[in-house]
Amino acid sequence: MSSPQQPYIDPGELALEKSVSERFKNRQDAFRTGLKNAAGAPAIVLFAGMVGFGAMGKTSGLDMWFPALSTLLMFALPGQVVLMEMVLGGASVLPIILAVTLTSTRFITMTVSLFPQLHDRDRNKNLYASVHLLAMTAWAISMREFSSIEVKHRLSYFVGFGLVCWLISIPATILGYYLAALVPTAVTLGLVFINPLFFLLTFAEVKPWINRIAIGLGCILGPIFYFIDRDTSLLASAVIAGTIAYYIDRKVLRKKQGVIG
Repeated sequence: MSSPQQPYIDPGELALEKSVSERFKNRQDAFRTGLKNAAGAPAIVLFAGMVGFGAMGKTSGLDMWFPALSTLLMFALPGQVVLMEMVLGGASVLPIILAVTLTSTRFITMTVSLFPQLHDRDRNKNLYASVHLLAMTAWAISMREFSSIEVKHRLSYFVGFGLVCWLISIPATILGYYLAALVPTAVTLGLVFINPLFFLLTFAEVKPWINRIAIGLGCILGPIFYFIDRDTSLLASAVIAGTIAYYIDRKVLRKKQGVIG
């Protein structure tokens, strides 16, 4: 339980939005629902972003296997773009590894915020296979939906949702590669940013106000830090906006709600 000495909210403390025991009949039903929910707007948006990435690979002069294999094994669009740019720039292996790792540090917070909400019996070594499906869209939707899903069905829903997103990304990357000649460069770049924008809008729907505060502060601080130093603007604005939002959440919002004394 939460306390002044242990200001952590266990997922079990959060009230469920409705009688979730009747939402899914079994794990197969939850899995199918995850597949269905992902097959709509999330899959379309992700498909468009990966088409743009595939087109970038073609216009950059890379072989088709490079963007396709990066989607298959990485499934992290920002990291894939960084990887492509550094390879094209002639960077050595170690700087590439460090840069891609830095862009992927977001997965640490995504993992520790999502997977503790799963059932105890699902938190075992088999979970490592499911981690590969953890992308921005799957995480944001799952964070929004988990409050209305019975604990024992959450992993099945997540796997169904994430599996569609991952599988749709591979043919989208290949298609974008071969359609590159038909897609203007400006459109290609725009497609790449559709998925982060969709994630941003989805994340803003997650109920805790800290998310909206962090997004709002990031929008304000981002342009400011860009003019100060564009190379570190994204990292600096994210760290400062996130820290301020965290402080407001701990010292104001949760205290007002009586969660932390």
